Amino acid sequence: MSKKAKEVYLDEDNACFLSVVSTWEMIVKFNFGKLPLPEQPEKIITSQVAQHSIQIISLEMNDILQLSKLHNIKSHKDPFDRMLACQSLARKMPILTPDPWIKAYEVKTIW
Repeated sequence: MSKKAKEVYLDEDNACFLSVVSTWEMIVKFNFGKLPLPEQPEKIITSQVAQHSIQIISLEMNDILQLSKLHNIKSHKDPFDRMLACQSLARKMPILTPDPWIKAYEVKTIW
């Protein structure tokens, strides 16, 4: 994590959120062997959410309706990234990520 991202994350004046989309992606990647974890993702995610008082963001219809506002990036077809960008737009929330594909959607990112 970058110094700036760590500062934002650790700042007690900031709330921390986790999208169900990210949770879904982690479990899918773990199941396909693309995300090595020391234990099942359900255990890790549940404990980290509780330990760090992370609030969960559900995927809502208004989030999905933002798809038409995303620039069409033909070489990037990751549905998880698209939904995270949509949530960012709908909720006017930045995303803590170094991912250049998400930045390409012109949503506010912090890293």
